[in-house]
Amino acid sequence: MILLDLNVQRVACRRCNTIRQVELGFADSRFSCTRAFERYVLELSKHMTILDVARHLHVSWDVIKDIQKRYLKKRFSRPSLKGVTYIAVDEIAVSKGHRYATVVLDLDSGAVIFVGDGKGADALTPFWKRLRYSTAHIHAVAIDMSPAYMSTVMEHLPDATIVFDHFHVVKLFNDKLSDLRRDLYREAKDQLQKDVLKGTRWLLLKNPGNLDEKKGEKERSTRPFG
Repeated sequence: MILLDLNVQRVACRRCNTIRQVELGFADSRFSCTRAFERYVLELSKHMTILDVARHLHVSWDVIKDIQKRYLKKRFSRPSLKGVTYIAVDEIAVSKGHRYATVVLDLDSGAVIFVGDGKGADALTPFWKRLRYSTAHIHAVAIDMSPAYMSTVMEHLPDATIVFDHFHVVKLFNDKLSDLRRDLYREAKDQLQKDVLKGTRWLLLKNPGNLDEKKGEKERSTRPFG
């Protein structure tokens, strides 16, 4: 590692009464390392941890982390929406305390193209603004069964097809199946009918190829009703 100690010249503008540092071609005057050093750090970061890179270059952990953060912000803070045709919208828990973020995913590339603060329709407002000024034409949107998501998608993308994601469709089906099974159990008049229904949830949820007749008989006889 080479340490550079130099005085950066400053110039004053008499017209606007401001003082600016002279731009350096090899470094950003706001930071304490050259652009070549940053490129070297980013290349090492592909193969080493932050701590290992810091030790190798004899700098602090914070210096390496700041270089990575600046690169990620520059590279991914506002991904292009050009050519995006199929997207997915979902919410994720950011941390404890019911903090959420709304994520928009480009289904063709797998890239995250937007992260909104909070959940629900309001979190997507900045995304709709960006999308309106882009050249993207959205053909389909994958969402869960949230009425808020459905409403905002139909408002801003009236020509797009709404697709419910596989996870929530299967979950809804499983919930309805469990409710039906419980209702049938309560309506059963004799013990034989109840014995047949007892513990069948796990059998119904299994793939047909994984069913085992002997194991199924054992599960029906040992599992509590639920």
